[in-house]
Amino acid sequence: MQSVQVEILGQVYSIKGMEDHAYIRELAAFCDAKMREVQKATGTSDAHRVAILAALTISDELFRLRRQYQSLEVSVERSATRLLEITGPDEGA
Repeated sequence: MQSVQVEILGQVYSIKGMEDHAYIRELAAFCDAKMREVQKATGTSDAHRVAILAALTISDELFRLRRQYQSLEVSVERSATRLLEITGPDEGA
C-alpha cells in the first residue's frame, strides 16, 4: 500500500490506505483551504484551535447539505407520487 504526502497548514502528512492519490490531494487541499480561511478570520495561529474551528465549519456545511438533501428527497418523492396519481399506475410504467 503506497502512501501519498500532503501538506495542510504547513505540516506534511503521509496518508496510507486510500488508492486514489488525486482524491486524497483534493481532500487535503480542501482541508488546508478551510483551515487557512478560519485562521484568517479568527487571527489565531494555534493550529489545534484552527483545526477544531475548521472541523466545526466543515461539519456545519455537511449537516446543512444533509438537511437540504433530505428535503429534496421528500420533495421528489411527493412529486413522483402526484405524477403516479395523475397518470395512473399503468400509464407510468
